[in-house]
Amino acid sequence: MDATKTFRHQGYDLFCGARPVDSGKFAPALVVSKQVWPTRPRVIDVRRGHYSTEDMAIDAARKQGVEWILSFG
Repeated sequence: MDATKTFRHQGYDLFCGARPVDSGKFAPALVVSKQVWPTRPRVIDVRRGHYSTEDMAIDAARKQGVEWILSFG
Protein backbone atom coordinates (compact mmCIF):
# COMPACT_ATOMS: atom_id res chain seq x y z
CA MET A 1 0.00 0.00 0.00
CA ASP A 2 1.20 3.53 -0.78
CA ALA A 3 2.08 5.73 2.21
CA THR A 4 1.42 9.49 2.16
CA LYS A 5 1.98 12.51 4.37
CA THR A 6 0.99 16.14 3.91
CA PHE A 7 3.28 19.05 4.75
CA ARG A 8 2.79 22.82 4.50
CA HIS A 9 5.44 25.26 3.36
CA GLN A 10 5.06 28.96 2.45
CA GLY A 11 1.41 28.80 1.37
CA TYR A 12 1.65 25.42 -0.36
CA ASP A 13 0.55 21.91 0.53
CA LEU A 14 3.02 19.15 -0.23
CA PHE A 15 1.42 15.74 -0.69
CA CYS A 16 4.38 13.39 -0.34
CA GLY A 17 4.10 9.69 -0.96
CA ALA A 18 6.06 6.48 -1.18
CA ARG A 19 5.13 3.66 -3.51
CA PRO A 20 6.67 0.20 -3.39
CA VAL A 21 9.07 -0.87 -6.14
CA ASP A 22 11.23 -3.95 -6.65
CA SER A 23 13.07 -5.68 -3.84
CA GLY A 24 11.19 -4.07 -0.95
CA LYS A 25 12.37 -0.56 -1.81
CA PHE A 26 10.24 2.59 -2.13
CA ALA A 27 10.07 5.39 -4.70
CA PRO A 28 9.01 8.94 -3.73
CA ALA A 29 6.02 10.76 -5.25
CA LEU A 30 5.09 14.45 -4.93
CA VAL A 31 2.09 16.70 -5.63
CA VAL A 32 2.32 20.43 -4.84
CA SER A 33 -0.80 22.59 -4.48
CA LYS A 34 -1.34 26.20 -3.42
CA GLN A 35 -3.43 26.65 -0.29
CA VAL A 36 -5.45 29.47 -1.92
CA TRP A 37 -7.21 29.75 -5.25
CA PRO A 38 -6.12 28.85 -7.90
CA THR A 39 -4.89 25.71 -6.17
CA ARG A 40 -3.92 23.88 -9.39
CA PRO A 41 -2.27 20.70 -8.03
CA ARG A 42 0.96 19.87 -9.85
CA VAL A 43 2.58 16.48 -10.02
CA ILE A 44 6.31 17.07 -9.64
CA ASP A 45 8.85 14.60 -11.00
CA VAL A 46 10.93 13.48 -8.06
CA ARG A 47 14.54 12.45 -8.55
CA ARG A 48 14.83 8.73 -9.10
CA GLY A 49 15.94 6.69 -6.19
CA HIS A 50 15.01 3.57 -4.36
CA TYR A 51 14.79 4.10 -0.64
CA SER A 52 14.82 1.34 1.95
CA THR A 53 11.89 2.76 3.97
CA GLU A 54 8.68 4.65 3.22
CA ASP A 55 9.75 7.45 5.56
CA MET A 56 13.02 7.98 3.67
CA ALA A 57 11.15 8.21 0.35
CA ILE A 58 8.59 10.63 1.80
CA ASP A 59 11.38 12.79 3.25
CA ALA A 60 13.10 12.91 -0.17
CA ALA A 61 9.81 14.04 -1.76
CA ARG A 62 9.33 16.72 0.91
CA LYS A 63 12.85 18.08 0.40
CA GLN A 64 12.37 18.29 -3.34
CA GLY A 65 8.97 19.95 -2.84
CA VAL A 66 10.56 22.67 -0.72
CA GLU A 67 13.24 23.16 -3.41
CA TRP A 68 10.48 23.46 -6.06
CA ILE A 69 8.62 26.08 -4.00
CA LEU A 70 11.79 28.12 -3.49
CA SER A 71 12.58 28.00 -7.21
CA PHE A 72 9.14 28.25 -8.85
CA GLY A 73 6.54 29.08 -6.19
